Amino acid sequence: MLYMILGIITTAFAVVGLAVFAIGIRHMVRTVGIGRPIEGERKGPFGQRLTNTLIETLGHTRMLKWRWIGVAHWFVMVSFPLLAFTVAEAHGEVWNPQFHLPIIYDWTIYGLAVEVIAAFSLAGIVGLAIYRQVKGPRTLGRESRFENSRHWQAYYVEAYIVGLLVAIFVIRGFKVAMGDFPFPVWATPVSHAVGAVLPPSEAGLALVAAFKLIISWMFFMVLAWILTMGIGWHRFTAPVNIYLKRFTNGDVALGPAKQMMDKTGEKPLDFEEADPDEDPFGVGKIEDFTWKGLLDFTTCTECGRCQSQCPAWNTGKPLSPKKLVMDLREHAYAKAPYLLQGITAETLEEKQKEDESHADMDVLSLLGAPLVGTEEEGGIIHPDVLWSCTNCGACVEQCPVDIEHVDHILDMRRYQVMIESSFPSEANTLLKNLENKGNPWGMAEDKRLDWMSELDFEVPVVEDKLPEGTEYLFWVGCAGALEDRAKKTTKAIAELLHMAGVKFAVLGGMEACTGDPARRLGMEFIFQMLAQQNVETLNEVGATKIVASCPHCFNTLGNEYPQLGGDYDVIHHSQLLAKLVEDGRLTPMQPIEENITYHDPCFLGRHNKVYTPPRDIMAQVPGIQTKEMHRHKERGFCCGAGGARMWMEERIGKRINTERVDEALTTDPDTVSTACPFCQVMLGDAINEKKSKGEAKETLEVVDVSQLLLRSVKGDAPTTDAEPEKENA
Repeated sequence: MLYMILGIITTAFAVVGLAVFAIGIRHMVRTVGIGRPIEGERKGPFGQRLTNTLIETLGHTRMLKWRWIGVAHWFVMVSFPLLAFTVAEAHGEVWNPQFHLPIIYDWTIYGLAVEVIAAFSLAGIVGLAIYRQVKGPRTLGRESRFENSRHWQAYYVEAYIVGLLVAIFVIRGFKVAMGDFPFPVWATPVSHAVGAVLPPSEAGLALVAAFKLIISWMFFMVLAWILTMGIGWHRFTAPVNIYLKRFTNGDVALGPAKQMMDKTGEKPLDFEEADPDEDPFGVGKIEDFTWKGLLDFTTCTECGRCQSQCPAWNTGKPLSPKKLVMDLREHAYAKAPYLLQGITAETLEEKQKEDESHADMDVLSLLGAPLVGTEEEGGIIHPDVLWSCTNCGACVEQCPVDIEHVDHILDMRRYQVMIESSFPSEANTLLKNLENKGNPWGMAEDKRLDWMSELDFEVPVVEDKLPEGTEYLFWVGCAGALEDRAKKTTKAIAELLHMAGVKFAVLGGMEACTGDPARRLGMEFIFQMLAQQNVETLNEVGATKIVASCPHCFNTLGNEYPQLGGDYDVIHHSQLLAKLVEDGRLTPMQPIEENITYHDPCFLGRHNKVYTPPRDIMAQVPGIQTKEMHRHKERGFCCGAGGARMWMEERIGKRINTERVDEALTTDPDTVSTACPFCQVMLGDAINEKKSKGEAKETLEVVDVSQLLLRSVKGDAPTTDAEPEKENA
């Protein structure tokens, strides 16, 4: 009788659980479906996407960056599908405690697999729960990546997993005690140890099996009732999200900014034909996000890895990539039921006028809330959150489920800039300079050749076509041509190319800003204007191979110009110089007896995976002793200039460049090296401030790796001239 009652109860839980879970999935799919269409590139190639999904999920490539946490999570992850067999077995055990799965029930390999996975998963989940206690509620604040997470939900999931795993071993222990366990001790030591202290009891086994089933089906019901609980749902949505991620450089969703598409999601937006009332000019409402964006929000696990690496969050600014995603998720799932019924703030107000009814003010407030706005305005995302982002990509790099935070921030910026005309006031000058002068500083185009005056050789300047025999067009960039500190890098690169016998030429006044600052600010119109002008110029002069000194130019020319018909073979100067050294065309001879720490530019490193060449250059220079900062390569910390922040004041919290220099100073460097003019300016400013306070060596300077190489090749003494103040728009 007991077994029949337990069987009926657990079967009822299974039926209800499956039904509720199916309803939950349907609601989730419909909610994600309110998003706009997305570009067709997400559909394939199938083989590459499937392979990548398997590597990231089964290989746990992102999670394993966190060492033991990644290992523990891997066991917990694989336990979910494998231990589903034990749940199926439990459905038979509540009716008949001697029930066994057909065929595999006595396979030693099956018994061993369940034992190992369950044991390590139990140890892993307990370890993760303890870690959350140590790093979470007791130490909440900016130093904790669990700040802003919903802890009770995490503990609920952890408690369920612990309960399930313990039940597995107790059931196995009862079977051992009853002599109904087919696996040897060596393969199932934990089960035999539990069986040694349990009495033989079929009723006890059936009760534990029922407990396991009830908590399992309740878990599925809770997932459906609390649909946006990413920490539970991600086990279902994460593989889908990873499969559908944006492919760039075969790894992460970085590199080019996402294109603006028309209302169909299949065609790039043409500003000459676009209608702001129909075509999406960025994201102004939650339903303006693509369905992939809404899937991103649904998938968030609230792990906080993005937050822990974010330079804005780490320097006291309000941007937490995790909280931003969570806030957008909550808003999407609160608003979706009304949108799915065709109810909007406009239709609700219209209905109120027609029948003189009083609309529910809470609903009206929800539907009419601006996506970006202050608390007084009822905004979901505060403007300070939106404009704190440097586009460094640390959040995307760290996210274990491939959420594309930078794309979503950029989409919201586009709407604010192009539709609302709401952005930091300093950016006005930047945009005017770009539109009228073709560079962020508003300097005349004839100034682009001033850097050549100190060279003792002639650099060919393109007038019509590239000179015959030209190997590379040297894209100098606005900073490299107009900013005093960056000019030193430009001259060093030119000298090194000349010494190596590389035939190169420059565009001079024909070169304009690539448009990166405008695009990253959100002003896509000016970006396209500049980009189309440059593409036309490059195509007319016959450029095919380009070397760029600025990572932002390197990224834009190589990854974004193909969107506008400009396909070029683009290389960063550190890559080319490292190759010239390797080929013996440049030979470092003069020792540089200095301790040097290298700063990874975000748009060279995370966005384009160029980490090795700058380090290879320094490794070939005699005497240099390198020491890495704590945060380097994939975890490198931003200088604060990206996302057009170079031309905006930093008024909240600690300056990002100061934070980075503080970290650099812990290595006791004689020199800080980098491979980006923006980084050189930002770090140089922070170091000058430290010098003025007596907190840094007077001889400490920031130089490009090309300058170090030139000193060694030529035997030049280091430059110790005081660096000028950064020019700000």
